[in-house]
Parts: sequence; C-alpha cells; structure tokens
Amino acid sequence: MQVGLRQVFLRFAGCNLNCSFCDTPGMSEVPAECILEQTPGREDLVRVANPVTCERIVELIRGWTRNWPGLHHSISITGGEPLLHGRILEQWLPELRKLLPIYLETNGTLPKALAPLLPHLDYIGMDFKLPSATGCQPLWEEHRQFLELAAQKSVYVKLVAGATTTNEEVELSCRMIAEVDRKIPLILQPMTLPEGRLAISSRRALELQEVAGVLLDEVRVIPQTHKFLGVL
Repeated sequence: MQVGLRQVFLRFAGCNLNCSFCDTPGMSEVPAECILEQTPGREDLVRVANPVTCERIVELIRGWTRNWPGLHHSISITGGEPLLHGRILEQWLPELRKLLPIYLETNGTLPKALAPLLPHLDYIGMDFKLPSATGCQPLWEEHRQFLELAAQKSVYVKLVAGATTTNEEVELSCRMIAEVDRKIPLILQPMTLPEGRLAISSRRALELQEVAGVLLDEVRVIPQTHKFLGVL
C-alpha cells in the first residue's frame, strides 16, 4: 500500500514458515552480522556484529530524520517474520515510534504476538498465505484471528498468486476479510519467478481481481516493484 514512498527497513531474521516463493533466502537463522546503510539510498553499507542495540538503530534513524526531514514515510518492521521477536519489539517500538510511524509487515499467523504490540503500531500489512502458492499447510484460522486484531489499526491484506492459485482460494480469502470489514484493502501480488518474470499473466491477474472485487471494496494488483527497481 505504500508503493512509491520511502521507508526505513528494519529487517529481522527467522521465520515460522517456509514459503516456496520467499524472496529473503538465508533468513531462517540469525546471522553473526547485520548490514547497516549509513546514508539513505546510497548503499554505503557496513557490517556490524549481532545483536545490534536499539540505541544504535535509534541513533542512525534519528540522524536520517534530522538531515533528511520528511524523506521517509515510516519504519518498516519486516523479516523473515518480525513477530518472532515480539519481546524485543515491545522494548524497541516505543523508541522507534518517536522518530517515525511504525509499519509492520508480517505473514499474519501469530496473533498472540501481535496483541501486545498494537499500541505501538500505525500500519499493518499482513499476508494471507494461499496453500497453492506457498506450499504450506492452510492457515485460515490463524489469519482470521490475526486480522480481527489487526483491524484495530490501518491494515491491508496481501495475497501472492501463482500459476496454481484458484478462484476458490481467492474467494475464500475475500469472504474472510469481508466478515471483518469489506473496506480492508486487498493487494493481489503476482508471484515473481527466479528468472524475474511473473508466474501469472496480466489477464489472469485481472480475472482474480474481478473475483475479489465482488466481495471487497478495494482490490489492487501490484507486483513486487522493488524487483523491477533492483533494490532490496
């Protein structure tokens, strides 16, 4: 939903799922080092030992907000699956939110970890993991519980659609969203294949949009724009 806006990305390692299309390989374990960008957008990267302290992150972002006021829309808390680090986020988010609004990007399967963080969040982007696209077991009940909580904030749902994604899966997802609030936006994201092309045609993407649009007020088709721009 924030396509075209600059964000500060704070990426956490580790995930409770193993989706076939995951675009962050190697995130299953916490690495010995992390990479920090010193100047926003300049790729002047430095490696520092993990764990990085909240103080260092706050100091870096404070410098960005001071020297480039208004450049960044929000801080994107992403992964991996950041809610695996709920206890850390409970400590960090109040300090980070003093600098910029907080945007959580999540696979939408850990409602118990979400609940205590809600007071510190401004935006939530959650996935509905379609079994046909992810290769994972169905997670409908987890998604339902998560969305009911996330709807207290500004939330949208993302579906990654692949060649085997069915109309029935999309319809089931949309009915579940509509039961919470049909005004919650849905993003249909065509899966990006390793060679860079999309797994479904534009015609198929529009067909799925039509299926979803019967049940929801706002349905967008948005590919992974960072892939086209060649950025992380």
